[in-house]
Amino acid sequence: MIKKSLTLTYGVASYLLFVAVFSYTILFIGNILVTPSLDSIGSSNLTEALLINMGLLTAFALQHSIMARPAFKRVFTRIIPAEIERSTYVLASTVLLGAIVYYWQPMGVVIWEVTNPIAIAAIYTVFALGWAILFTASFQINHFDLFGLRQVWLAFRGRPYSHLPFKTPVLYRYMRHPLYVGMMMGMWAAPTMTIAHLVFALLSTGYILVGVLLEERDLEKALPEYRQYKKDVPMFLPNRSRSLARDSALA
Repeated sequence: MIKKSLTLTYGVASYLLFVAVFSYTILFIGNILVTPSLDSIGSSNLTEALLINMGLLTAFALQHSIMARPAFKRVFTRIIPAEIERSTYVLASTVLLGAIVYYWQPMGVVIWEVTNPIAIAAIYTVFALGWAILFTASFQINHFDLFGLRQVWLAFRGRPYSHLPFKTPVLYRYMRHPLYVGMMMGMWAAPTMTIAHLVFALLSTGYILVGVLLEERDLEKALPEYRQYKKDVPMFLPNRSRSLARDSALA
């Protein structure tokens, strides 16, 4: 029972730390209530700042991609219990995300700055909508399984883990990756765009595009029905006519 309790505590603590760091990161990206933020102006050496920032984002991207691959998981779960594999992935991602926020270097050049109050409000509406889409999408595909809580809860109750069936809830009927769409909206909707913000958004978007290709390759191997889903539903940009035709065919 002690082992089960420790497993549950580990999973819950990893999740709560993620929620705290990710929430702070959203404020950091949006220059809301936190200092320094992504668009803070500083006097750092531009080349040095660029190398540090690229290193931080690269470390996060490599961890996020490598630890998500099935081959890595098979090896990793020989070292740690399978029920905490997802929580450990979440914890590692959280630590590296926290490092990005803490060690991020200002780069001092403003590319654009919107000053019109209506335009600023419109941009922040898109910003908020992006993060809302991300969180909504995570709950539509089982938020608690995605972040490891379901795994540790089943282990705590002495029940075996069962993989979730393939489903296409609301947002997933119109685009295959609403999580990433929301994230990109949140990163690019910026009334102030500095060089640092541009580097963050460009590298993160590049990582998303590469990560999607790797993720879809794994999904096609694991889920036979994903191949047809991939043909029917666009990757990022919703296509309502195609989605309605697909819904009619399934009715």
